[in-house]
Amino acid sequence: MLVEIPNLLTKEEVAHCRDLLGASDWVDGKVTAGAKSAGAKHNLQVPESSPAALTLGDLILSKLGRNERFTSASLALRVFPPLFNRYDSGMKFDTHIDNAIRFVPQALTGGASIRVRTDMSATLFLTDPADYDGGELVVLDTFGEHRVKLAAGHMVLYSASSRHHVTPTTRGSRWSSFFWIQSMVRDEAARVMLFELDAAVQGLRKQYGDTSEVVSLTGLYHNLMRRWSEA
Repeated sequence: MLVEIPNLLTKEEVAHCRDLLGASDWVDGKVTAGAKSAGAKHNLQVPESSPAALTLGDLILSKLGRNERFTSASLALRVFPPLFNRYDSGMKFDTHIDNAIRFVPQALTGGASIRVRTDMSATLFLTDPADYDGGELVVLDTFGEHRVKLAAGHMVLYSASSRHHVTPTTRGSRWSSFFWIQSMVRDEAARVMLFELDAAVQGLRKQYGDTSEVVSLTGLYHNLMRRWSEA
């Protein structure tokens, strides 16, 4: 499943993110890569415990918590603290699959050990497509190749089990936030069906109101959630 979340951030919020990130130090992006993907990763990253990353991470999490499409598509149980990267000219990330488990740095948890199973990956674009060439997120799944390059403030969700890569940036600089989601519903097929059912129920409710059929479908949705969710 690949789902776009339009306008997660406003233009003003994107500008605020870029101001804080622009004043931050950047380090080699390999610091958060797994052993197998480190050789494929060629980008820059803001340290995850930096003030800018923490401040902007809180902003993004607050926006996610109020976004109905994100809630419906992810059914999030845990969200890994958002990270921030940058692809300058010539930088890229070769084909890889994200680690199945990510450990939240204890510096961010007060010493607690928190693991996040990466069911879904997210990329939030912070640079408009006209400002750089290349830098496309390419996701490969059973339906083929999906090339993603969204407007600043827009986000894409996709299965973390998918092979994906970022094509080389050939002009300008591509900035984004990236993170992972552990869903209450582990099984991707079940999660897709719940997302589609929720969308259908919401559409019927807007068109016809709370008819008995809409109420029945709503009950079916929640009963399936009870069956499939781990929360």
